[in-house]
Amino acid sequence: MAEREPIERAPSMYMQLAQRMADDIRNGRYQAGEVLPSETQMVEMYGVGKHTARSAVAELRRMGLVESKQGKGSIVLPIGGVLPATRVERSIQRTTKGSWRLPETKETGAPAVSRSTLDGPPAALLDQQDQDAINVDRMLYDPATGARMAHRVLIPLATAADVPTLAEQPDAEVADLYRQLAEAGLSLSFTEHVTARTPYPDERAALGLNDASPLLISYRVTADADQDRPLLCEELKAPAATCQLTFPVTPTKAAAKRPTGRK
Repeated sequence: MAEREPIERAPSMYMQLAQRMADDIRNGRYQAGEVLPSETQMVEMYGVGKHTARSAVAELRRMGLVESKQGKGSIVLPIGGVLPATRVERSIQRTTKGSWRLPETKETGAPAVSRSTLDGPPAALLDQQDQDAINVDRMLYDPATGARMAHRVLIPLATAADVPTLAEQPDAEVADLYRQLAEAGLSLSFTEHVTARTPYPDERAALGLNDASPLLISYRVTADADQDRPLLCEELKAPAATCQLTFPVTPTKAAAKRPTGRK
């Protein structure tokens, strides 16, 4: 049998252009604070299409070399870059009156309610593999930067059976869902699980990502603290190149060590 000789594929055109411009930035051709050539200028300079130019600039943003500002263009950042522009606050507050408060978000439209069978990470986190759930999908955005984020609440039917008001209006504000669970006598705890991966084609289209942009995914599980039973799962998908998740961290008491007796 002949020895296998794998063929290496050349980088796509927009990646070649992004790498060339990245080298120009690092070599000082474009200084920090300067505006990169516009898409039209890049088409003329490099003989590429507008889509290629646009994707190359998106890749430079992902690399932390430039930031795009409405009406100004793409501005070169100091070498080393900065944190992503969109700060996504993930705090949860309990008021003195017992209600719940979450950071305000902007939505592009009305939430969509559907029903599905749980699978993947949400099913594992909820311990509800192949069980039915109510889905509530929202598309969020940051008016300052234009970043788009997809938010989904998954309510297992088992949870809705214990707290029937959840099924009556599943698209209520998330803070209101917390309130309903608490009023049902449940002591709530929250755990956030954060990961990242390459987006699927439908996710790229919905969030306006290019092929190379990574996707930041957060799963927040609301549980009954007394029984350690998962109740809800919230899934947030955000562009990793433009969004940073911010969490307040509350220290917990370490478990007391039991004294060891002498043998």
